Amino acid sequence: MLVKIILIVLLLLVVISLFQALYVMMKNNGTAPKMSKFLGRRLLFSALVVLVILILLATGVITPHPRPY
Repeated sequence: MLVKIILIVLLLLVVISLFQALYVMMKNNGTAPKMSKFLGRRLLFSALVVLVILILLATGVITPHPRPY
């Protein structure tokens, strides 16, 4: 259960970071932080999600379905 909560939080951080980048892009203010900062965070959180899923698959905490249908 804790694993699912961690993955959900990471996915929410991905979405929040994406909307922060959208806000900065639409605002277009010179004093605001760069949009690439938020997109870089989104990339980092996405990589963490993939890494956590791969680790959980390797350790056997989660198991994939044996057949896709």
